[in-house]
Amino acid sequence: MKSFQPLIVAFSVAWATWLSAAPEKGRSESARAAALKIDGFVAGWYREEKLEVPEITDDATFLRRAYLVTVGRIPTVEEARFFLELQDPGKRSELVDYLLDSPGYGSHMSNWAFDLLRVTDDKPGFPGNFDAYRAWVREAVDANMHWDELTTRLVASSGNPWSESGAAVGYYLRDRGMPLDNLANTTRIFLGSRMECAQCHDDPFGVTERLDFYQLAAFTNGQQEVSRAPMKKLWDEVTEDEQRNSFERSVAQVIWDDVYGMSFKGGGKGRIRLPDDYQYRGAEPGEMVGARTPFGKTVRLSERDDADDGREKLAEWITSRTGDQFASVIANRMWKHVMGRGIYEPIDEYQPAEKTHLPGLMRYLTRLMIDLDYDLKEFQRVILNTKTFQFVPNPEPPKVAGGDDFHGRQLERMSAEQIWDSLITLVGGNPDGKAHRGVDRRIRIGGKPVSLGGKDLEQLYDEVVQLDSESEFRSYFASMVAEARKEHDGEGGGGAMMMNESPKRYGGNEQVRASELPSPAPRDHLLYLFGQSDREVVEGASREPNVGQVLSLMNGFVQQQLVQNRGAHIYEGLEGTRDPRERIRRLYIAILNRPPGEDEMSWMMDEVKLSGDEAWPNMVSALVMSSEFLFVQ
Repeated sequence: MKSFQPLIVAFSVAWATWLSAAPEKGRSESARAAALKIDGFVAGWYREEKLEVPEITDDATFLRRAYLVTVGRIPTVEEARFFLELQDPGKRSELVDYLLDSPGYGSHMSNWAFDLLRVTDDKPGFPGNFDAYRAWVREAVDANMHWDELTTRLVASSGNPWSESGAAVGYYLRDRGMPLDNLANTTRIFLGSRMECAQCHDDPFGVTERLDFYQLAAFTNGQQEVSRAPMKKLWDEVTEDEQRNSFERSVAQVIWDDVYGMSFKGGGKGRIRLPDDYQYRGAEPGEMVGARTPFGKTVRLSERDDADDGREKLAEWITSRTGDQFASVIANRMWKHVMGRGIYEPIDEYQPAEKTHLPGLMRYLTRLMIDLDYDLKEFQRVILNTKTFQFVPNPEPPKVAGGDDFHGRQLERMSAEQIWDSLITLVGGNPDGKAHRGVDRRIRIGGKPVSLGGKDLEQLYDEVVQLDSESEFRSYFASMVAEARKEHDGEGGGGAMMMNESPKRYGGNEQVRASELPSPAPRDHLLYLFGQSDREVVEGASREPNVGQVLSLMNGFVQQQLVQNRGAHIYEGLEGTRDPRERIRRLYIAILNRPPGEDEMSWMMDEVKLSGDEAWPNMVSALVMSSEFLFVQ
């Protein structure tokens, strides 16, 4: 072998290097101890239900499952061969630790967070963009920010939206003009409470009254832009006067859209006026009501005076004053993320532990989440170390209505992101070493970046929002126009280099992880065709099949960049041997992450005799389009 074996050797060296530098063993031992407790609950449930305990899956199935669940892609052929050939009784636990410490974990979890939080690059009708917010979410995931802190940083966010410290305000900018919808999403995401119906009427199927909803909305009421008054007259002049210099108009557009259009202030007034169509007893239409929480430990604010910390009070209530609800909801979300199905379903409709079919396990998972200080990575490490995660795949529908029956991981089709990331792994090898997409904070005038002496949007925002009067603004604007003209005419100063520093960006068809591509993907992209969420609703992704998916596999990216691309990484793995049986084995390991069975080897050998060199792309096409490839086993 000339090219394949060195890659396996290189990966084995990387694995050994990681093991020698990995954190102390106590972390894994603690995870395994907690995993044994979970397995104990599941074993007890099997005994009580008089069910046969599933067998433990083989190494190949575990390998593929662990990669897809943890880093969101299949292993490379080198990674697969190394693991399958490794003779080490502890290799499964070591693999889990290796994957959780790898860059791929952040990529896969970012897709989960983007879907949950509806993170998009921009929004129709919104003047700015969410570039900095998206980057903030990604960096929070990469840094393993604990869930309670992330929740607080989002719900209580404030500051400059272009800065690293203030970018989390994108959580509210995403729903500008729809604060009640934003609140409904907040309770659904973090507390598993579906309160959206109570915007208009008492919930006939639940316990939420319309008054409850508005009292909760009072915590976040008062969100607004920074006043545009200092700029308003000048803006009217440059936009209404057709003879006005177009360059000035372009400069004004930057401030109007990227500063005022992205501005956000108001910590939450703590009181709100009921709508004129309010129709229930206990309050009158148009009445001012104070903030009050509907469950958990009561938090309330006065209806007489405006506060400025309502959102901080709301964040504190969500994370620490709702009993077990906050911890239970995220524990159940993580169980589904790993196991394919929640302990209770739907996962965004909270159920107390005693109402689930295995109360002891749900209580333990909730307590475990709290004991781990809401560390989602460590929580997943525990579940991934369970025997329950290692059960053989379950092709049957769950035997328990509305929840996991623990009969092996639920068989399901890969998400759109898992399919894309697995395909580019076959095309180019491990995709996790490529640079993250950057944040473009450059000031653009007429679509072209300018430096303005080394200034970016973060600095521009800070300066503009401090301008209190029209005269101050006109003076600032005149200086900005003059500086921009100098640069436009080639007389720019010390900041000229900055405008050439383009942050890393990726087009829709570049072969990088889905977490680096435009969000959401264009409608003609494989990600969209396979059900990536349009991010309009919480967790809006779909795994339903359609004709477009089949056509995409037969005629689109897969055929062009993988099947017919003899330079693809999967074909590099065939170099060094002319033995057709060995080549078939390598293709199976690369695509399905297991060696072929005897019947499969016989069928493929027949294809080699029939088609010669064309047999290899034919095999690749057939295996990639198979259900085994497209499903998480």
